[in-house]
Amino acid sequence: MSAKKYILIIILLLSVCVVDAAQKREFRGAWIQCVNGQFLGMGTEKMQRTLTYQLDELQKDGVNAIIFQVRPECDALYQSSLEPWSRFLTGVQGVAPSPYWDPLQWMIDECHKRGMELHAWINPFRAKTKVTNELSPIHIAKRYPQLIFPYDGLYILNPAKAENREWICRVAGDIVRRYDIDGLHIDDYFYPYPVAGLAIPDMNDYQSNNNGYSDIRDWRRHNVDIFIKQLHDTIQANKPWVKFGVSPFGIYRNKKNAPEIGSNTNGLQNYDDLYADVLLWINEGWIDYCVPQIYWEIGNKAADYDTLIRWWSQYAAKRPLFIGEDIERTAKYADLNVPQQNQMAAKYQLHEQLPNISGTVLWYAKAAVDNVGNYGTMLRTNYWRYPALQPLMPFIDKTIPAAPKKLRPVMTSDGKVLFWDSPKSKSWRDEAVKYVVYRFKAKEKIDIENPSNIVAITTNTWYRLPEEDGKTKYVYVVTSLNRLSNESKIVKKAIKL
Repeated sequence: MSAKKYILIIILLLSVCVVDAAQKREFRGAWIQCVNGQFLGMGTEKMQRTLTYQLDELQKDGVNAIIFQVRPECDALYQSSLEPWSRFLTGVQGVAPSPYWDPLQWMIDECHKRGMELHAWINPFRAKTKVTNELSPIHIAKRYPQLIFPYDGLYILNPAKAENREWICRVAGDIVRRYDIDGLHIDDYFYPYPVAGLAIPDMNDYQSNNNGYSDIRDWRRHNVDIFIKQLHDTIQANKPWVKFGVSPFGIYRNKKNAPEIGSNTNGLQNYDDLYADVLLWINEGWIDYCVPQIYWEIGNKAADYDTLIRWWSQYAAKRPLFIGEDIERTAKYADLNVPQQNQMAAKYQLHEQLPNISGTVLWYAKAAVDNVGNYGTMLRTNYWRYPALQPLMPFIDKTIPAAPKKLRPVMTSDGKVLFWDSPKSKSWRDEAVKYVVYRFKAKEKIDIENPSNIVAITTNTWYRLPEEDGKTKYVYVVTSLNRLSNESKIVKKAIKL
């Protein structure tokens, strides 16, 4: 074998041998969107089958959180008295699904029984997409046309108007109160993406109430800032354990616009073009996690992935940072050092090297399910081979729940099952909502920090034990998790299988 081939094999092996670096706590999310029309015309039964298949495959891939789009254009993929049913569900805005079902409630149930979190994803200011032609009579743009402005085929809820900020918070508060979601998630649509030669029609608003700002750009950022703070406070007032996440565009500012803090990039900017001061929100604690959409490839001339992921790790560390990954683009481009493979290994190596990155969100879920570029296979056999708990968020809660009680194996008609009782609680802070089951050999050291020892993360108070020769002794360990994934002390039981 030539030295060149030998070195290549070593590089390939090193690029996939990362399971030893597996993290016990890691946000492993996937976006499931409706705005692309993937569910149009399916009907209730087929859409449920499709989502069931996707969730099953994503669970095998190691995904532990689903970000599900429920409000793409001031509409609803859930039962709402405030906004009309989405046309992306039924084909006609305002028409309920038949046979009737509530997709958000269904997804919550399905995710929770798989040990996954469900984050409800809303588009705050977009009131109409370019592809929607008919709006329901109860749609906000029909009832209050003075609250929106058109822009490049879109309708936008004018961020300058307090009524709109209050409306979005009312809608979000309704979701948070009525549904057992784990997170409320918004994406990168604030002021619209700019179109050359097309001005935002808000000069009259600025001139009538500029809030003391001499620059309309600062005034626009202020409008978005106060909305973010208001939405954060709305969520906290209703259910303080519900996480508030934002997924901004992947560039905050370019160095040429902001020499001291900007990234060495040349593209659209959150701060200057979308009027979204994401770093302010992070540093003020107005959001609970951030998922920048770093969708480019390593080596992109305008927006290099390597440059951007390092930038976010450096500047956005005051709140948990998860990276938005484009599966198709990752699979399309070759590794710069190993041209025979795509960029997945190189990107995940960066994730491991940078200390402030604690998760990944996949754009988009179906691409992982379809195993584009072998991406899903690599997740389930390597990067996400072992289960992971959610990252801690002590700024919301750091209460440790009590451990499970009365851990006991019971022989049932379906085989041996390990049962336990839920611990008592006084509030949401110490309430056990999930359990982690670990398995060790009889004389093995109990190490619950190693995720390879986890056999289940479950909402059940039981775990079906595998059948073996009836002579081998194992030690099973069970812990409790509260809503913020704070983990209890252990309880253990020696069992022969």
